[in-house]
Amino acid sequence: MITMATDGYDAVLLDIEGTTTPISFVHDELFPYVARSVAEFLEARWGEPEVQAHVRAIAEQANKDVAAGIADAVAVDLAADSAEEARRKVLANIEWQMKADRKIGALKDLQGYMWKFGFEGGELRGAMYPDAVAAMKRWAGAGRKVYIYSSGSVEAQKLIFGYTTHGSLLGLISGYYDTKVGAKIDASSYAAIAADIGLAPGRVLFVSDNVNEIRAADEAGMQTVVSVRPGNTPIGECAFRQSSDFMDIPL
Repeated sequence: MITMATDGYDAVLLDIEGTTTPISFVHDELFPYVARSVAEFLEARWGEPEVQAHVRAIAEQANKDVAAGIADAVAVDLAADSAEEARRKVLANIEWQMKADRKIGALKDLQGYMWKFGFEGGELRGAMYPDAVAAMKRWAGAGRKVYIYSSGSVEAQKLIFGYTTHGSLLGLISGYYDTKVGAKIDASSYAAIAADIGLAPGRVLFVSDNVNEIRAADEAGMQTVVSVRPGNTPIGECAFRQSSDFMDIPL
């Protein structure tokens, strides 16, 4: 589907959902795993230090949301609430945020932490488009470094690529970025990633299904390709290069 050659690049920055991985995997497997497991998970592991760190982050976000007047948010007072009451309130905040599909760091970090148990226990396996796997291997073999940029946490990204239906792909990936570097629709995020990689933005190729992300990367000076996959949101008329098979992307 690509009709023009790239200008030459030294690194590839990949989105996950709708790009390397079907959207259906995230919405039909990853999110439901957390939704059906989170209540039992919190009850069984509430006292564990790592879980408490996530609880504090969720509570902090909840209290910010309450202060901002968000109707569904539930205030959490970890100092005054009993463990049972705090757990109930934290669970309520997690559930409404997931239903709203919020891209909030505290929620994403907790999801990534929970997915760890699912992947390591064999309940979850990262679904990958075969051409994306083949292209990642080709890029790495040709000396093009591959990086990931997703709204999911870095921990979650490593799980998805570490436990895939094609085996572990971690050896093909040189680095990971999440929204801690900035929002995916802000050009400054892509400039920051290029600087961290150590390349001029024009030497980085960004691939995503989201045209707003593509537009932001283009504004930052990166080369871009829109990922066109089954189930993705139709992009309509678009001036950006498009691909439904990453093996067609020129090196």
